[in-house]
Parts: sequence; C-alpha cells; structure tokens
Amino acid sequence: MKVLVTGGAGYIGSIVTEVLVGSGATVGVLDDFSMGHRAAVHPDAQLFEATLANRAAVDDVMARFAPDAVMHFASRSLVGESMAKPFAYLGDNVTCGLNLIMSMVEHNVGRFILSSTANLFSEPETIPIAEDERIIAGSPYGESKHILERMLAWTSQIHGLRYAALRYFNAAGASDTRGEDHTPETHLIPLVLQVALGQRDAITVFGEDYDTRDGTCIRDYIHVIDLAQAHVLALAALDGGNRIYNLGNGEGFSVKEVIATAREVTGHAIPATMGERRAGDPPTLLADAAKIKRELSWTPKYPALKQILETAWAWHRAHPNGYGE
Repeated sequence: MKVLVTGGAGYIGSIVTEVLVGSGATVGVLDDFSMGHRAAVHPDAQLFEATLANRAAVDDVMARFAPDAVMHFASRSLVGESMAKPFAYLGDNVTCGLNLIMSMVEHNVGRFILSSTANLFSEPETIPIAEDERIIAGSPYGESKHILERMLAWTSQIHGLRYAALRYFNAAGASDTRGEDHTPETHLIPLVLQVALGQRDAITVFGEDYDTRDGTCIRDYIHVIDLAQAHVLALAALDGGNRIYNLGNGEGFSVKEVIATAREVTGHAIPATMGERRAGDPPTLLADAAKIKRELSWTPKYPALKQILETAWAWHRAHPNGYGE
C-alpha cells in the first residue's frame, strides 16, 4: 500500500512513517518544514516539500505519488497559542485540511486517517472518556479538529471516502531514532527531561489544588509507538467502515507522579516549583480505549509510565539538542 503522510517531519508523523515503512508500506511524506525537522524524515520515504495551503501543490503531490491512503498530521497544534491566535488555527488547520480532502476526492484516493485530539472533551460528563462523550472543544485548536471530523463525515456520505478519526490523549515517548523536539516545547515529559539535562533550572507545576489524589492534574499518557500501531490497524480496518477511536492507556498519572517517575528514571533531582492554575486545565482527562481494543485487537506494548519515560530519556540523552537544526 502507498500511504501519504502529511506532517511526516513532525514528532508523531515521523514515527508513524517509521512504523509504516517497517510494515512494508510505500510511504510519501508531505511537509513544509515550518515546524518539522528534515532529519526526522525516514530515509526510505519519498519526500515532497510543499504546503497544504497551496491547493495546486497538493494536487501535484497527489498526481505524482498516487497514494492509496492519506494519514494527516500536519497541523498547528499548540492549545495555548490557539487561544491567543484563534483565526490562525481555525483558518489554517481547516483550510489546509479541506484542500487535502478535496484533492483526495479529485484524485480518487479513498482512505483517510485523521490525527484528532482529546481536546474535544473539555467538559467530560464521564471519566474515562468514551467515543460517545459530548464534544465541547477546549480551544480553537480542538474546534479545528472537530470541524475536520465533520468534514470527513460529510465527504464519506457524499463521496464514499472511508476515514478514521483517532483522538489522542497525551502522546509521549520515543523510538530508537526519533523523538520529541518542539520549539517552543510545551509538553510535560520533554520539559521535565530538559531539567534533568540541565537545560532548565526547574519544572513548573501549574496548580496543586485540584480535586485529584495529590492536587495536580491527571493525564493519560500513550506511547507514540503504540499510537503509531493504532494508525496501521485503523487503516487496515477501513474496508469494514469508518472508525472513531479514543486513544490512551486508560490509566492516569498526575503531574507530580510524572516528575517523581522521571527522577527515578534519570537519577536527577529535577527541582519543581509551584505555579498558579492555567485557565482551561481540567483536573482529569482519561481515555476509555475499550472500543479500539475490542474492534481492532489493539494492545499497548508500553503501558507503564516508567517505560514511556525510559524511551524518551534515552532519545533526549542521545539528542540533547533535538535534531540539531
């Protein structure tokens, strides 16, 4: 199978590309390198340097590569930034996604995997969060993903496109050769590891008065390789119909527990300072992933927080400056 991966120079996209290549797929990577890294692109993938904002460029890639399926990761993805720049997110993410979907229809590409988000669930009524939980997006970023999910539903109904929307909780960890390198970095685990590397003085904990077991927010961390395997399984399952899955381990860890485990894994003290709550941070976000486990026999290989941190730490020690670009 030929799979076009948009955003294949980014964190998740590059590791999904790695897993796809390992499974025997022929992979094309479309990226404009506004946020991704050339060094993260798999050497066996065919690279197309282009922007999804340019419909003609997208059509050219579709015609030249002629994929059987598309996996879409290219996106503005900073929740906090989306609150400050809502039009950039609602504009770019939606317009670029629409260009991609329209081009697929025109070129008869019939399978689509969307990188969606748990930011659809800012006010969950039930935890763990299942796929039928009410959607109240937590930011313009989350809203942009919800709009894309609705676009896909209509495109499927009218044009027959088969799609899966995979709603990630907190992706973390690394493969042997690829890991997390964002500028700016906003994710807890790489920030904690930067303290262990001596690149930050301390990690700030935003709020310790939540209604949780230790007062700090609880999140569901899923290893990026387990996430990648879910994409491969979902793609293979599209012949059986469209799919929507929440992806997480179903076990939550608090901010303080992540820091404590990082201290154990790295052997460093990792000083922590307490800050005020951040607006919009729910106390607990936890996935109910029973549906994908039941329907696709998906089983995480790295469910333990310590395993996730060990792989991330190994990559960050080997790449203290990220991809060095």
